[in-house]
Parts: sequence; C-alpha cells; structure tokens
Amino acid sequence: MSLLAEDNTKLADLGVRWVPGFSALGPAFHTSLRPTPLRSPPYWVGWSDSAARDMGLRADWRNDEILAALTGQTLLEGSAPLATVYSGHQFGVWAGQLGDGRAILLGETDTGWELQLKGAGRTPYSRMGDGRAVLRSSIREFLCSEAMHGLGIPTTRALSVTGSDAPVVREEIETASVVARAAPSFVRFGHFEHFAAANRVDELRTLADFVIDRFYPACRNSDRFGGNAYAAFLEAVSERTATLMAQWQSVGFCHGVMNTDNMSILGLTIDYGPFQFLDGFDPRHICNHSDTGGRYAYNQQPNVAYWNLFCLAQALLPLIGEQEVAVAALESYKTVFPDAFEARMRAKLGLPDAAPDDRALIEGVLKLLAQEKVDYTIFWRRLADRQAGGDPDLVRDLFVDRAGIDAWLASFAQRHAQVPAEQSARSMRGANPKFVLRNHLGQQAIEAAQRRDFSGVADLLKLLQSPFEDHAGYEAYAGFPPDWASTIEISCSS
Repeated sequence: MSLLAEDNTKLADLGVRWVPGFSALGPAFHTSLRPTPLRSPPYWVGWSDSAARDMGLRADWRNDEILAALTGQTLLEGSAPLATVYSGHQFGVWAGQLGDGRAILLGETDTGWELQLKGAGRTPYSRMGDGRAVLRSSIREFLCSEAMHGLGIPTTRALSVTGSDAPVVREEIETASVVARAAPSFVRFGHFEHFAAANRVDELRTLADFVIDRFYPACRNSDRFGGNAYAAFLEAVSERTATLMAQWQSVGFCHGVMNTDNMSILGLTIDYGPFQFLDGFDPRHICNHSDTGGRYAYNQQPNVAYWNLFCLAQALLPLIGEQEVAVAALESYKTVFPDAFEARMRAKLGLPDAAPDDRALIEGVLKLLAQEKVDYTIFWRRLADRQAGGDPDLVRDLFVDRAGIDAWLASFAQRHAQVPAEQSARSMRGANPKFVLRNHLGQQAIEAAQRRDFSGVADLLKLLQSPFEDHAGYEAYAGFPPDWASTIEISCSS
C-alpha cells in the first residue's frame, strides 16, 4: 500500500455520510488543511467496535484503506479536514491563542459524530510542536476514552489507535501514533474565550448560536433569566459540568490538566493526558508530574471546574448582558455537584433512597479510606461482594484500624436494615467497577505494544468496556498495584 494512496475510500461505504457541521461556521473559526502523512507505514494497535457501532459504522468497517485514512495518509472521500482555533487559561494563567495543535477534524457524520485525528501532523496552532502524538500517550487516551464510556461517564470516544515506526522526539526518540477520536462536538470553553478576548462579539454570537441550536435547543424557549437564552445555556453547561465532576470524584478519576481549553462545552471528559484512577485513596493526590503546585489535585477538581465555568461566564458576558445574570447562571453548580455526588455515592453504598444521615455515612468511610490510603477501587468492590454474601473479612483486612471500620460497617448495616440485601448487592455491583485503567496496567500494555504485541491493549479494552463484570480468568487485572506503580510519572509530554 502506497503511503500516499489515492483518496478513493468513501465514508458511505461504511454506512454513514458527511454532513455540514463546524466547518460551516467559516474561516474565522478554523483553518482548512490536510493531515501530514507519516513516513513509515501505519498499523493497527487497537480499535473499538463498540465506538464504531455507536457511530453507525458497518460491522466490517476495518480495512487497509480505512487504516490509511485514520492515520492521515489519505482522506475519506468528501472529507474537508480542518483545525479549529481557541484560546484558554492554562494552570490558571491566560495563555492566549491556542488551537488544535495536533488534532485535525475530518468532518461530521449524518449520525451526529465529529471524527478527529489526534497526532496527524502540524497545524497553524502547533506553536513549537510537531503535531504528532506518541504511542504511549495514544494508547492511554484510546483505552481511557473507552473505559470512561464503560463506566457510564460522558466522554469523547476513541474509534482506533494506530502506530507507525516514524520517529517522534520527546524526552527520547519514540514512535508515532494517531488516535481517531469521536464526539458530538469538540467545542471547548476556550473556543468562546478566544473570541471574547479579542472582542469579536459577532463570532462569539455565531459560535454560541451554533452550539445552542445543535445541543441546547431548550435554552431558546426557557423562561430562565427572563428568557435570556445565553444565560440559560451557561446554566445548562454548568449543570452538566457539575454532574461530570460528581462522576469523576465517585470513581476516583483524576484528569490532571483541567485547563479551560480542556473543558468540553457538552460536559464530556476530553483530552486524556496525565490522567489517573486513584490507587490508594489520597484526596490530595496529584497525578500530573508537571503540576508542581497541585492545582489539579483530585480534591481540587470540583472547585477548578467552577473556576473554569466562571471564565466561560466572562466570555459569554457580552451576549448575556448583565454580570449579575451571568453569576446567577452559575449558582446551581453549588447544589447540583454535591447532590449528584451524594447520589453517586449512595449508589456505591447500595442505597436506593436518600436519608438524613447518608452524608455522615459517606464522609465517614472516605475519612477512613484517606487515613490509611486504602485502595479505592478494591474497597468498593469488596464492599459490594460482602453485601452479596462474600467474606466480610476481605473488607476489614484492608484496614489497620479495625475498630474504625467495624464501627462504620455497623452503621452501614443499620442503614441497610430496610433495604433488601439482594437489591442492594445488585445495585452495588453495578456501581462499583472491578476494573479501572490503573497506571501500571496501561504501562504494561504500552511496553508490550512497543514490542509490536498488542494483546495487552485488546485485553484491557475488553475489561474496561464492561468493567462491572467479573471476567473470570482476569483477576490479576483487578488486584493491588505493584510497588513499582507508585514510581510511574505521567506528565503533559506526549
């Protein structure tokens, strides 16, 4: 297969078609360009048939021509690729113009999905970068995108990850990789900040109208804020974001780089860089080695999300009109987040209805977990197994403070006195995953892939797409992390 094969593969052959989308907004919002072909032939590293089905692709969607198109070697017929421009705050500091520095949007399908290649070459927004992504970070993004979907958490999806022997220079020479990402929209808070910062109100309004009409149409007819559609839009984004934060916190997920340009306007988890699922429960855990100040520590994520929403509010202020209205549109975040978090934690506890003492029960167990840095995922899964009739000592054995956990378990049992055990056990096993993408599991899959063994990627994908199932024979993937896992450093480099 030629590295520069003809652009004759039709998206319609896969069962979907291109339709106008973000590209229709005009050149102020993006730059048209083609991906840059790699100098070494691509190969499949992993793919998600689940994502393909959700996108409406045919079951036999994979072939050599699609491999070339999803690596940027060729274009799918009818594609009009582009890179979008945005700005943003990074680590709390205004960074000015940013944009898709290594992501190229191929287009939008008639099934409602934007398809984007990450790592497909330089764009006008690459700044000093090369526009490429490396195998290790691409595998992590591919797996975590599908893992979050498996957990039921809103996220961008990953259709595939491909590799190439083309060299890419980071701290050392690595090999190139491309992730084919999909989402209803990749618009970020930073897209709005970009036009607001330049006082380009017409473009700001065009963008807001596009997003509202496509994804928040109810805001047009809302009676909130005196019928102010832009304030209603801000409130809706705020509430989606609050719910997302509750979901992250409940599974122990750390994003690592919650810059405003990494915040989805649809409340999706987006841009998987130095993320991590907690091993031992440490509320102050910092997963990003580059985050020396701890701005994006696990326990700071809900507050940072609100700070980012305040930046979005400032950007939308020219459309909303009054500062008091913009601030009021953010107010519900303060109730939606704690309510959503408590609801998620009650589900983990197997409690179908709320009771006055539930917050104390939740805070009590989180305090115990934090005191001894008990493994977060294993604790919750063992608690679910205990409720299903499993060995009760498997929970107690996680704690040195036996008196403390025994007292909490007594309160837990008392709270469950009126809840059928079978019902609560079923609920808990559906809310507490057995498998999450721990750093060491990802690292093992990466190291095998660097030797051209992609079985680890496939195995992890299988487990992570249905993380609540037992998956007999894969118990090692649900075990405690090895000692060396704590030495893994994940940074913004990719």
